[in-house]
Amino acid sequence: MLSFLQNCLDGLMIGSSYALLAIGFTLIFGVMRRLNLAYGASIMMGIFAGTLLHVEVGAGLWAVAAATVVVAVLAGMYVERLCFWAVRRGVAVASMVSSFAIWMQLEEIVVVVAPERTYPFPPLTEAMPMSLGPFFVRADHLAMFGCALAMVAVLRFVLYRTRFGLIVRAVSENPTAAKAMGIDVGAVAFGAFALASASGGIAGLLIAATDQQITPYFGLWATYKGLIAMMLGGMGSIPGAIAGGLLLGVIEVQGLWYLGAKYRDIIAYLLLFGVLVLRPGGLLGQGLAEKAQAVQRRM
Repeated sequence: MLSFLQNCLDGLMIGSSYALLAIGFTLIFGVMRRLNLAYGASIMMGIFAGTLLHVEVGAGLWAVAAATVVVAVLAGMYVERLCFWAVRRGVAVASMVSSFAIWMQLEEIVVVVAPERTYPFPPLTEAMPMSLGPFFVRADHLAMFGCALAMVAVLRFVLYRTRFGLIVRAVSENPTAAKAMGIDVGAVAFGAFALASASGGIAGLLIAATDQQITPYFGLWATYKGLIAMMLGGMGSIPGAIAGGLLLGVIEVQGLWYLGAKYRDIIAYLLLFGVLVLRPGGLLGQGLAEKAQAVQRRM
């Protein structure tokens, strides 16, 4: 029983970073109703910018963090201009395919600029693991969890307590009506994209600093982790993205402990399949899915 509870604790720590990745996907999908397959690659660009600054210049964690987030946001804006702004609304497949092409482009840029397979990344903290009664918590996992909670609180404040957040939610609810009310839908989508990229950059920073290394495969890994977490919780639901990320982290750690590393990803895919069969809208997005179906029936 203690092992099970310890795994749940570790899974929540790791799942917090998955939740941030899922929130980025959710922000983009909620506003544009499109999937950005280059999301993980744009985060990877930021992480490699930070790690090269660390390796070549010897920069500390704060400088690396700033470079990571800034470059991730710039890469996200580049993707938005080429794949979403340039492709008219209503052609979601074209945007998704073009974002896949940009994903390949960004990945090749990283491979050319940083040809080594693995690069070091500065750790979040050098502190030793701490004991909480019968349980142990890695200090870097606890720092990652705390940073993720703070980021979620900031995102919630921006989305539910600011004018920008109100406009974003209006565009997400009905872009046609929002445009008729004088809202610049394109500018809102660009702002949401920048916010999602910043969230992804912070998530990538936390993950890389916890692992203390980065490889060119991070873009692919971040993309499917974020997508799975988002679909588990419910596409378009920010609380669902958080729940999906935390659940994915717990399930993965439990599978790693009881079944071994080779079954870790298989269990995640089986979980996703089961949730989509039983609740096609996800754990917390079923209401959104039913509402969309009702709108389609009325039309």
